[in-house]
Amino acid sequence: MASVAFLGLGVMGFPMAGHIAKAGHDVTVYNRTAKKAADWVAKHGGKSESTPAGAARGKEFVFSCVGNDDDLRAITTGPDGAFSAMKKGSVFIDNTTASASVARELFGAAKNAGFGFLDAPVSGGQAGAENGVLTVMVGGDEQDFARAKPVIDCYAKMVGLMGAAGAGQLTKMVNQLCIAGLVQGLAEGIHFAQNAGLDVDKVIEVISKGAAGSWQMENRHKTMNAGKYDFGFAVDWMRKDLGICLEEARGNGSRLPVAALVDQFYAEIQAMGGKRWDTSSLLARLKHN
Repeated sequence: MASVAFLGLGVMGFPMAGHIAKAGHDVTVYNRTAKKAADWVAKHGGKSESTPAGAARGKEFVFSCVGNDDDLRAITTGPDGAFSAMKKGSVFIDNTTASASVARELFGAAKNAGFGFLDAPVSGGQAGAENGVLTVMVGGDEQDFARAKPVIDCYAKMVGLMGAAGAGQLTKMVNQLCIAGLVQGLAEGIHFAQNAGLDVDKVIEVISKGAAGSWQMENRHKTMNAGKYDFGFAVDWMRKDLGICLEEARGNGSRLPVAALVDQFYAEIQAMGGKRWDTSSLLARLKHN
């Protein structure tokens, strides 16, 4: 069993770290809010430290799952950051959805210090984290990936090495771009069905078995039809992710008209007070207008 640190115990990191502990690994946690770390230790055992460096010291693998690029830099290369305490030959695995540029930056810093770095954003939302069935998209060196994969497998159903440093983040961008269009299409379809006087559940039962079917349709149509939007990834976080996608697209020449439009639709949801609603709340915007 490995010695592991996990930095960041939000709605994703808390259960992810729990799955690693349940598999028998020795886990030390850090969270910016100390009470969350204490709650995790009370539930899963292990121990907590008051700084990222304290948690990472001497560990074989250090995981992180925080909010954005700035948060990631703070816990890695900032004061009392994990990079200052990591031992040579260890591997840092970042599950944050961040930019490809910060992934490459931290990969370089890690290599210079003698340890590995994998950018490993996840998909599957809070339910996927709680059930240990996330999809993990990884960028970095193959040897680091091979060593870390058995531990990543503790909270994942699919783990793939996508390429060099940054490739995991780029793949997550593709994931979010595809979801944005799917959710808007589903919202418009349900909105149309409601206004046409159709039984939405019957409609979805039929069309979900054909070419229109998707995970979003299967898992979100009932809550959307009921006008309930507290079942997954928050609008605030989706806007953060789409912002990363659009910034990357400006640099690589990609044209993303649908993503740019849906990003603005989510801005309208935020203005309606739906910052913490889940991404399926695009339907609420259509009904509101």
